[in-house]
Amino acid sequence: MTGTSSSSSSTTIISKDLPSDYVLEVKGFFADVGIHASLPQNSFSKDFYSDLIRDLLKVDNVLRGRVSCIFSVSPAVCNYFNGLHGGAVGAIAERVSIACARTVVAGDKELFLGELSISYLSAATLNEVLVVEAAVARSGRNLTVVASEFRIKKTRKLVYTSRATIYHMPPAKL
Repeated sequence: MTGTSSSSSSTTIISKDLPSDYVLEVKGFFADVGIHASLPQNSFSKDFYSDLIRDLLKVDNVLRGRVSCIFSVSPAVCNYFNGLHGGAVGAIAERVSIACARTVVAGDKELFLGELSISYLSAATLNEVLVVEAAVARSGRNLTVVASEFRIKKTRKLVYTSRATIYHMPPAKL
């Protein structure tokens, strides 16, 4: 059996079997994380999230098959618990991996992300500075695989790892 609670843009279905204090706790959590807050107008611009990440990411070193960047954890990319948001980790991993692949793939080839896996080993907290190091693990005619490590700069503690498969377009003729 279900009951409904209406908001301005959708309807929420709440089970009658769920204790009301649980429902209030969940509603409170969503309110605390800003689920009902309006987004700023500039967040609707094309590629807004990429602009946000790009402003926080600084290139440290570029070599053939290797890229190293510095990233500062700001409030704009923190989650509810003041740690780097998982989506931001993914966006950084994608950007750095494609940049690393570009060091070994000809400029006339377009690159796109086909697969990205991330291991969240620990948390990077607000105002932490991270070093992101990416290295080409394998590169062929049609794809490049890049492995990345995210470490806290001060302690060198490993907090995230990623592995990206990047496809080259157009593919080589067989």
